[in-house]
Amino acid sequence: MTHDDHDYWRVPDGYSSAEPAGRGGSQRLAVLGDPVEHSRSPQLQLAAYRALGRRWEYSRWRIPAGGLAAALTGRGHGWRGFSVTAPLKAEALAFAGSVSEDARRSGAVNTLVFDSLEPGAPARGENTDIPGIVVAFAERGVTELRGTAQVLGAGETAASAAIAAQRLGAECVEVYARRPERARALAERLGADVTAHALADWRVGREVALVVDTVPRGYSPEEHLLGDLGDTALLSAAYDPWPTPLAERWLAAEAPVVTGLDMLLHQAVYQVRLFGGAPIDEPVPNEPAVLERMRAALA
Repeated sequence: MTHDDHDYWRVPDGYSSAEPAGRGGSQRLAVLGDPVEHSRSPQLQLAAYRALGRRWEYSRWRIPAGGLAAALTGRGHGWRGFSVTAPLKAEALAFAGSVSEDARRSGAVNTLVFDSLEPGAPARGENTDIPGIVVAFAERGVTELRGTAQVLGAGETAASAAIAAQRLGAECVEVYARRPERARALAERLGADVTAHALADWRVGREVALVVDTVPRGYSPEEHLLGDLGDTALLSAAYDPWPTPLAERWLAAEAPVVTGLDMLLHQAVYQVRLFGGAPIDEPVPNEPAVLERMRAALA
């Protein structure tokens, strides 16, 4: 590999609120959010495109809350799409010209794909977190739930996790939030089998098959609230720092744990499909090898 090749595949240092500059003539992608300097998406995405032989750019673009529409409406030429993280997923839903059913139901878009590279091209919105969570659990042997799923938090990631739990067959989903009114709003949107609760009332009972912790930096409960975890699976969405308080307890009990990086990896595979112009359910060429290159990029 030449020096220029090394430079081309290098993840850009730092991040900026200004639109990232392109190298000229190249097709561009970026992750949007605030903060965004911690995002591992550039490493994941560039590893995939290197494996696929696509010399695309992927950078970080810090856009503060409330600024997505203005920033993307004034974007330059060459953008294929964007990965979207907090706090912009609801804004991305409003910006997209069309959205998938998963995006509409969750109230969150984490993937914007443009119809062309022109600055005014309309965007399609998708939520790849939902299938990414399902696949991440399947990788840990959790393919079907019998019992209750508990979701801690009531934001966009919590909505995606609740839908993924329904897809896995959860008999009911309990949403716990510090602000119970947010949990109630989410429960009303997702259906009769979703109930709302105060986070202070959370307990792990015998009927619980799965817990998803979407609290920033992880929820830290009193030890007596956990009890015997048995085979209850955990997804801890935060991955920096790791382990989160709940993940530490689950790992000590040798119960199934899905990490935030597992979720990030598998939702990114779906994004790679979409950014390449394929339907979300159509694998890219030699996808198992691409997945392993992406996994290695996280190590």
